[in-house]
Amino acid sequence: MTNQSQSTTGMPSHRLYRVDGDGENANWTDIGAAWPNKDGLGFSVICHAVPMRGRMVLRAIKEREQNES
Repeated sequence: MTNQSQSTTGMPSHRLYRVDGDGENANWTDIGAAWPNKDGLGFSVICHAVPMRGRMVLRAIKEREQNES
């Protein structure tokens, strides 16, 4: 098992969001990030919050988002 510091080096490849609602009325809240595992078979995920309602969505970070961070 990889420890947290080894699995989260560098920039994350994905952002984790809490999504409440649907379509244009959906409210997206950034709640964490994910990094691919070295073997390419999974991700290490850090959550800053765990939603009690809504859904969690993991999205790849686009180049523009990385430049804004």
